Amino acid sequence: MNYYAESCPNAEEIIKQQVLKLYNKHGNTAVSWVRNLFHDCMVKSCDASLLLETAKGIESEQESQRSFGMRNFKYVQTIKEALEEECPMTVSCADIVSLSARDGLVLLGGPRIEMTTGRKDSKESYLTEVENTIPNHNDTMELVLSRFQSIGIDTQGTVALLGAHSVGRVHCVNLVHRLYPTVDPTLDPDYAEYLKGRCPSPDPDPKAVEYARNDLETPMVLDNMYYKNLLKNKGLLLIDQQLTSDPNTSPFVEKMAADNGYFQDQFAKAVLLLSENNPLTEDQGEIRKDCRYVNSD
Repeated sequence: MNYYAESCPNAEEIIKQQVLKLYNKHGNTAVSWVRNLFHDCMVKSCDASLLLETAKGIESEQESQRSFGMRNFKYVQTIKEALEEECPMTVSCADIVSLSARDGLVLLGGPRIEMTTGRKDSKESYLTEVENTIPNHNDTMELVLSRFQSIGIDTQGTVALLGAHSVGRVHCVNLVHRLYPTVDPTLDPDYAEYLKGRCPSPDPDPKAVEYARNDLETPMVLDNMYYKNLLKNKGLLLIDQQLTSDPNTSPFVEKMAADNGYFQDQFAKAVLLLSENNPLTEDQGEIRKDCRYVNSD
């Protein structure tokens, strides 16, 4: 568990304090850390390949359409700098991705998850792999389940992980196909009217600040309100609403809607599995000095 006990005993505390400080200034960073974990670990490995910027022959995964709307990457560097000051070249960016997500979840009212440490950072990015591994918001349930299954997360775990959509917001670009030219019949009509107010144009500008909250009642709390909303036909994305119509997933939606404790337990188990996907060993990876670039030899 405590990989840095001798090399950097305060590592986890430094990350926690930085996450808290950033959250107090920019609450949405906590949501970004959770999304980073998902986008990094689903693609090949939990190896911080997501954080690499386009440079020196590297094509950044952040340029994929799947990374649309992701932000706050610059603050990962804030956390890294605090660690470098205390223990130079010791704590990996991959561990920062995992531990910042863990600490962010607690600030969002989610469960505390004990995570292993000692991940190494990749020396390459996998832009071409992103679309084959990260599910899209309008994929079929069957495809989404198979993507998660491929890294060892079962149906119950997948339904729980999608509960991360209980926090944050969605850009209108990913919503309008459910509103125009005609409203998706699986959407609650009053909710559809509200969404049209948030997204008045069928052709929103991707650079405009046009968003709808995932959950109107507790928008910054990771709780089972997401599942309660699904049962009222108030799922924001197509994939959310499909959870209730697919016979493989709907029983878990009902269970999670009825019991927040059960949801958080299943969510914690699934996040732990995600955070342990295929980590790199000593010789496969490195400890980056700057999370945005591979080390120069």
